[in-house]
Amino acid sequence: MTTAASSRPVQASAVRRRAVIDALRRGAVPESGLDLLATGLDRFEAALDGELNSVASGASVFKAVRGEYGSGKTFFTRWLGERAKRLGFAVAEIQVSETETPLHRLETVYRRLTERLTTASFPSSALRPIVDAWFYALEEDALAAGATEDALAEEVEKLLSTRLAEVSRHAPSFATALLGYRAALAKGDEATAAAILAWLGGQPHVAAAARRSAGVRGNLDHFGALGFLQGLLTVLRDSGHRGLFVVLDEVETLQRVRSDARDKALNALRQLIDEVHSGRFPGLYLVITGTPAFYDGRQGVQRLAPLAQRLATDFTTDPRFDNPRAVQLRLPGFTQESLAALGTAVRDLYTASADAPGRVTALADDAYIAELARAVGGALAGKAGVAPRLFLKKLVGDVLDRIDQFQEFDPRKHYRLTVAAGELTDVERNLAAASADGIELEV
Repeated sequence: MTTAASSRPVQASAVRRRAVIDALRRGAVPESGLDLLATGLDRFEAALDGELNSVASGASVFKAVRGEYGSGKTFFTRWLGERAKRLGFAVAEIQVSETETPLHRLETVYRRLTERLTTASFPSSALRPIVDAWFYALEEDALAAGATEDALAEEVEKLLSTRLAEVSRHAPSFATALLGYRAALAKGDEATAAAILAWLGGQPHVAAAARRSAGVRGNLDHFGALGFLQGLLTVLRDSGHRGLFVVLDEVETLQRVRSDARDKALNALRQLIDEVHSGRFPGLYLVITGTPAFYDGRQGVQRLAPLAQRLATDFTTDPRFDNPRAVQLRLPGFTQESLAALGTAVRDLYTASADAPGRVTALADDAYIAELARAVGGALAGKAGVAPRLFLKKLVGDVLDRIDQFQEFDPRKHYRLTVAAGELTDVERNLAAASADGIELEV
């Protein structure tokens, strides 16, 4: 969450409100419903919507989001992903990590992408329903072209080969595996079909018998992953989706890996950017997130000059005049004022489903929420920019829930903010170490 909220009417179903509030209560970024909190992002909307529409028409876009810890990078990308999903995109959010998803191994990145693939209709992984919808679309196209039921399978195979002709130049096994999957389904062999689809999704250790039945060998490698991504984009487009929105989150973790792995990862990122800009991936909107230290420091992007050149963006001017069309977007983070304004928006969202909305609004008024925001910032050495997660967790779980459930509870009388080390992230813990263990609100 990046900036101030405003007092606008809450218009959302009870289910959406509950999902958002439940996530905030846990100290997590909501998976959906972020438009209910995303006031203050209007300065980005026109440019980003324009890029999404361009991608939906066959272009491709790469975007880098920069911000300190707590500035709302995950919130921002999920908010943008929701906008993409409403436009008919499939969406995947991938956490980059040295052990689970090393960026220098693109086959692993592709595997996580298929595991995390979601659409407006299907949660992750949506790979199978997407592939099944694609075959259904091919059958409809074949029938519309005059194919008979007896010749349908043959005509679908011809259409598949035609649609994937460009992909087959780089990854012929992608089309081969799709045909193997369809053949296994036709035979009623569900186990083999599932195994082939897993191989198509980049999963290792698929049974050799399933691979043989599909006519493919081995496992997906780094270079083959780009061809498979190209194939996936083709399948998505032909099955009715307008594009694919992919987030590579927490790319700054590359700064902590071995130098050889870091250099390979940075070069892989450079390669991805070049492929996106070359037009190889029509329908792809690719986003990475990272801290300013990653983009500007010698252990990050600046370590590879060609990558630094591709990501170079001028941030010397007033943030008000940042260009949302630039390759990098800067999230300025929170001030005490914007943090308090976000709190009032969350309170208004909460009261829409509260048992005692009047009491919640009266006792957690704007002045109290501002006090709580200052107190949480104080507990983190005055760093409001990294406070929103903890602030919203305390506001919902410690204050609003208690007001709603206990008629005698008054936060000014009965609540004292305490921050335990165990409930903090590493960054929050380092800041809190320089501050008091507990902060008592001034009333």
